[in-house]
Amino acid sequence: MVSSAALSNLPARIFRAIDRIADGLGLFNRPLRPGELIDRARKNSGFDDFGDWSFEEPLAVLLKAYQEESNLRAFGRIAVRWDTLRFLSNLLRFRAEEKKDPSIVEEPITQPIFILGLPRSGTTFLHNLLAEDPGNLAPRCWQTLFPYPVGDGRKPDPRPDMTARQYARFLMLAPELPSLHPLDARAAQECIEITGHVFRSLRFDTTHYIPSYQEWLDREGHLEAYRFHKRFLQHLQHQSGKGRWVLKSPDHIFAMDALRQVYPDARFVFVHRDPMKVLPSVARLTEILRQPFTRKIDPIQIGRQVSDRWELGSMLLVEASEQLNSTPDRVFHVRYKELIREPFEIVSDIYRQFGLTMSAEGEARIKRAIAERPDGGYGRNLYRFEDFGLNPAVERKRYATYLTYFGMQAEEPARRPASQTKVRMAV
Repeated sequence: MVSSAALSNLPARIFRAIDRIADGLGLFNRPLRPGELIDRARKNSGFDDFGDWSFEEPLAVLLKAYQEESNLRAFGRIAVRWDTLRFLSNLLRFRAEEKKDPSIVEEPITQPIFILGLPRSGTTFLHNLLAEDPGNLAPRCWQTLFPYPVGDGRKPDPRPDMTARQYARFLMLAPELPSLHPLDARAAQECIEITGHVFRSLRFDTTHYIPSYQEWLDREGHLEAYRFHKRFLQHLQHQSGKGRWVLKSPDHIFAMDALRQVYPDARFVFVHRDPMKVLPSVARLTEILRQPFTRKIDPIQIGRQVSDRWELGSMLLVEASEQLNSTPDRVFHVRYKELIREPFEIVSDIYRQFGLTMSAEGEARIKRAIAERPDGGYGRNLYRFEDFGLNPAVERKRYATYLTYFGMQAEEPARRPASQTKVRMAV
């Protein structure tokens, strides 16, 4: 009898066989050139003006890194082309809409809430809970793919279903992904998908091995990306009406200076988790995300990249917390275990901290979401440090400053009893 796991992996195996044949025949192997993609986006969209966004250099750096470093499969090259054309076409549409209605760029984005912390620490779970409140605005997955209506503008809007179909096709190639990171077209989306439009995003380094691009981005900085990020929100808000934006990405910590310059009144929720639970999970997620796009996966390289990157991220979390000590009313810290054990209480604490009011509808929807998916829809997964060349004892020493500063305890061996008094983190 064939197991259900084998059946679920069958489409991926068939795809990889076809992909190997395409590679062997040299199909789709022509280098992607920025100028050709820009011309194609103009032709496809029917628009010509990109506006004042500086995207040509990062696009060139990114495509060069794809060609020389990422060892793309045939599908990977097709996906890169589709992705790039989508971003470019959206930029053209934004400029066209701004020409029709210049008031778009005057939309006020006031006191947005940014959720950040180590990845795999519950930030997505928290983001989606806050997005349940109709008083909050969060960019949805379908909006970041298709920020403006497509086709004839018919109702109901086809974009959520279009996105769901794309996700379903991708999951045929990455069937292990949902237990680590559920995909839902209507769920709240991370901000790295927004900054990807100007090709200045940490998103690309997760799905592909492109060290030269990451080095370029670290040198160049993120100010242009966050200026566009605000413009993107202005376009969404202009269509949907004003609200309180709730935004999320662990990677915000690498761009705090740019973020605070663009959003000087921003408020922050930091979610903290034991790095020993984070690192192998992030490494495994990175491995799964890269598999459909590349011919070669190096788990040891992934482990080293994840550990180095998030050691830096953990130090930046400490630094940001110290800088924000002077404005404690704009910061809230929470531990992962508290969030998972008492999610509604944590959401309520966030509202109190920022002086917000939760509507009866918002409360009902958040409680219903918790009841339906108490852990955010994640499956149970086991990871081994050694699969990624990592040593837990060494890693715990590397993250000692973060652990000490935030008073973090190891998640294992036991949960705290539910009756134990909850202790909030001091800012």
